[in-house]
Amino acid sequence: MDILSDILHVTGLKRRLLDLHALTPGTALRFPCDRSFGLHAVVRGQAFVHAPNLGDPLELQAGDLVLMARGCVHLLSLERKPPSRRVTVPVAVFAGAEPVAGHAGEVARSTQVVSAAYQLWHDPLHPFLRSLPPWFVIRGHSLPQLSPLPLTLGLLDHELGDLGLGATSATHGLLDALFAFALREIAERENPDAPGWHHAVADRPIRQVLTLMHGNLAHGWTLEELGLQVGLSRSALAERFRLALGDTPLNHLRTLRMQKAMQLLADTGQTLEQVAQAVGYQDAFGFSKVFKRTTGQSPRQFREQDATDRQTPWRFQEA
Repeated sequence: MDILSDILHVTGLKRRLLDLHALTPGTALRFPCDRSFGLHAVVRGQAFVHAPNLGDPLELQAGDLVLMARGCVHLLSLERKPPSRRVTVPVAVFAGAEPVAGHAGEVARSTQVVSAAYQLWHDPLHPFLRSLPPWFVIRGHSLPQLSPLPLTLGLLDHELGDLGLGATSATHGLLDALFAFALREIAERENPDAPGWHHAVADRPIRQVLTLMHGNLAHGWTLEELGLQVGLSRSALAERFRLALGDTPLNHLRTLRMQKAMQLLADTGQTLEQVAQAVGYQDAFGFSKVFKRTTGQSPRQFREQDATDRQTPWRFQEA
């Protein structure tokens, strides 16, 4: 099982893509990003990112990519100096991941940026996503020429300006790949002295435990059974898991179950009893107590709120 893909599926990832667009002098775009991760990749030229939680603006050159954690409101412009507070900066409008006719000839000599938003609507976030840094910059010159990120960005640039057969499907796939490769880079560059997913994936028994959890959340896993499955004693597994992820195995399992429960409550018509059993609880009462403690809402309140939220214009729909 691909753990990262499962995380993104269970957390209800929705994505929209801004058209590959040209920035013009004296203007800026605003990205609210309240419930979205953002990504900017400069294809040509130079751009600057301005945000309240940045001391200095981020300077991005062609080939550079920056990934912003959820909630990092920011501006994108050609200027190192942020726009005056008296200037109204328009919110970037999402046009969907669609190719653009005539695109290449219109903006060939301008600064061009691929900007994407990856919406994760529900709280709390999965621990992996919650642990991501607010800002993560990948410099194009630091990557091997044939590494996945620059190759994917080049293909995405091409497909956005193409009306060939299958261009829309290719664009969606390339966008997913770009996001996955960026997350992979972050995991691989994590602080080696701090707990994190890089440690968990590199430690084969811990990775096996995570795969077992993700693969069957309905099973009544115990610490003893998980240890037996990967050849570790109960105490050895607990210690090794804590060193890798900074959490206990059973607490992490409970978090995964609540993530899955939010997805089922939001995206299916399953009864409360069915949802409870699907995430490893014998009865709806016990599940409801844990769910409310985790999310601050009962399962019924969560489902009603989600139905209301779906009517808001900034809630992304399925891509």
